[in-house]
Amino acid sequence: MAKMSTDELLDAFKDMTLIELSEFVKKFEETFEVTAAAPVAAAAAPAAGGAAAPAEEEKDEFNVVLEAAGDKKIQVIKVVREVVSGLGLKEAKELVESAPKPILEGVNKEAADAAKAKLEEAGAKISLT
Repeated sequence: MAKMSTDELLDAFKDMTLIELSEFVKKFEETFEVTAAAPVAAAAAPAAGGAAAPAEEEKDEFNVVLEAAGDKKIQVIKVVREVVSGLGLKEAKELVESAPKPILEGVNKEAADAAKAKLEEAGAKISLT
């Protein structure tokens, strides 16, 4: 049998039905003593298992979300203008009034903590995601 290129193999697979492909995979696994599902199962197991906690520790990008403006809405608007560069008074007011709303997205831990501290000091309720 002549050696087939990758493209030729893909063309041959395209012409097969799902049942034929399933039978091919079974034969392939038996012939080469491998399991096609093993890499998928190994990748899925950590996601469902204990890997969720370490992933939280390694997080390096945060979103600062304004949950509520609180009683001092004007102070919060001023701080939002400080924290978010290039924001006008009207845009800052609309942002604060439309809470819950992300204020900053994809910032590092230090910037997120600093923004959170400033906004909470002004009376806003903030969460980091």
